[in-house]
Amino acid sequence: MSHARPVGDGADLPESGDDDKRFAVPGAQALSKGLSLLTLIADAPHALRFGDLVKYSGMPKSTLHRMLQALTDFRLIRLNETSQTYHLGHRLFEMAHKVWSEFDLRSAAEPELMRLRDLTHETARLGILDGSEALIIDQREELQPVRMAYGVGSRLSTSASAVGKALLAYLPPEELQRFLAGGALRAHTPNSILNPLELQRELDLVKARGYAVSIEEQALGVSGVAAPVLNHRGEAIGAISISGPSFRLPLDRLHALGRDVIEAARRISGNVGETFMSISTAVSPSHAADAHVKCVVPSSAFLGEAPHWISATQSLLWVDILTPSVHMSNLTNGDTRTTPLPELVGMVVPRRRGGYVAATQSGFRSLDLHSGEMAALASPPGMSGRRFNDGKCDAAGRLWAGTLALDASPDRGSLYRLDTDGSLQEMESGLHICNGLGWSPDSRRFYLADSGRRVIYAYDYDLAAGTLANKSVLVSFGESEGMPDGLAVDAEGHLWCAMWDGWAIRRYTPAGVLQQTIALPVPRPTSCAFGGEGLRTLFITSARIRLSATQLAAAPLSGSILAVQLDIAGAPVGQYGG
Repeated sequence: MSHARPVGDGADLPESGDDDKRFAVPGAQALSKGLSLLTLIADAPHALRFGDLVKYSGMPKSTLHRMLQALTDFRLIRLNETSQTYHLGHRLFEMAHKVWSEFDLRSAAEPELMRLRDLTHETARLGILDGSEALIIDQREELQPVRMAYGVGSRLSTSASAVGKALLAYLPPEELQRFLAGGALRAHTPNSILNPLELQRELDLVKARGYAVSIEEQALGVSGVAAPVLNHRGEAIGAISISGPSFRLPLDRLHALGRDVIEAARRISGNVGETFMSISTAVSPSHAADAHVKCVVPSSAFLGEAPHWISATQSLLWVDILTPSVHMSNLTNGDTRTTPLPELVGMVVPRRRGGYVAATQSGFRSLDLHSGEMAALASPPGMSGRRFNDGKCDAAGRLWAGTLALDASPDRGSLYRLDTDGSLQEMESGLHICNGLGWSPDSRRFYLADSGRRVIYAYDYDLAAGTLANKSVLVSFGESEGMPDGLAVDAEGHLWCAMWDGWAIRRYTPAGVLQQTIALPVPRPTSCAFGGEGLRTLFITSARIRLSATQLAAAPLSGSILAVQLDIAGAPVGQYGG
């Protein structure tokens, strides 16, 4: 159930008392309470004081004092004397190091290799980084007429194989840069990547997707898909892959298997990778799709996003982030013109003086849709490992857009404002997945979705100054509801939000009260925008990334543009005025 809460009230915190009841073991109630308290401190989105712990744990103060003292004595937690807040203790890091130092990768991976082999009837491999090459340390193979070369003990190119690219993508930045600067890349086939800049962009795409694909780059006739096995620091300690003849593993099947290798990699490491990439979604929705929802642009976009209505041409402008491209779909004749881009693109908006502005992986860029040429406008510092995501213009023509980490790791997102004079300001930091945004029709309220934290924030907005104030949580969401993604605002000031993994679009009042739900035939709607005659059509982008073959069969329109006619008009959305 969704509900409005003030920011910082613990909307993202677990209910410790419920955990006690569910996990209490007879004779071990004190231990259960202590572990529950430790989990509460670990999962909190911000550091907690004693009063917070009293409130959220439900424990009497005397009991809580004893529990905290015991946990402190064992160095499982520590008290920051300055802020009087509790944090995880260093003993946990020592324990984690011990766990990973004794981790037997081959033994942990064996059942997953067998499962992938039996699922796909292709070769499943486990590889590690050994110097500048990927070393295959285990393999399970079907008895097929076409047998695979490169068995256990063989070495693969890190830049040309799926296993190698999955390992390279998660190297620490300084190590990756040393690799890229270390010498010429070797051509194994005509498909091998030889340009370090092109390889860097490919590896960024691997991190954004969560898996790597190789199409006959290591050997002609052989293709594969791989995902990294991550440790608790998000570093790759290995990679698991599916590989086989290209005629059995065409590109669409490789992408459909991307979810399976991510899932296998997670199970190998005890679901540690869940922190870094979302793959969970229900195979089928809880309700049938609304009959009024139509598919208006059939597509197989990996991550369709940022729809923007162009009234002059009756067209919808939108992007596919993970097949970096901009699309202009004419709703009158059904044609879509696609412009591929050389880097990840989060959104594109028209420019008042003509042309377009894109928020890309590296910053804000002017864009010529006909040639695909871009020119730098402004770039924030520290964009390595991050990319721009959704964005919109306010009524004064300023462009607002947010960022997130390529691997979706927490607290690395920021919200930026590109002014009409070209200057750039960071307006918020420490966000998880900075996503959909919009303004009330009178421009006095600003809304921002943080998908990773499952909240929509509301702010007071000063249009003249372009400033935010009085941040609060407008709506918070439970895990079963999906995550808030892109959003649009209607003429009555209500918010329409796409629910990633929720099979729905939801409408909320300016007070955060749920008013309407439109069930969709896709699990991962990504954003929405008003358009059409009188701005009474809601256009909805969607994604197919990390959906399994079974899920895609249940939702074949994933990646397409959907639309539904409404009785209420949308609020106009501006263009960039610079």
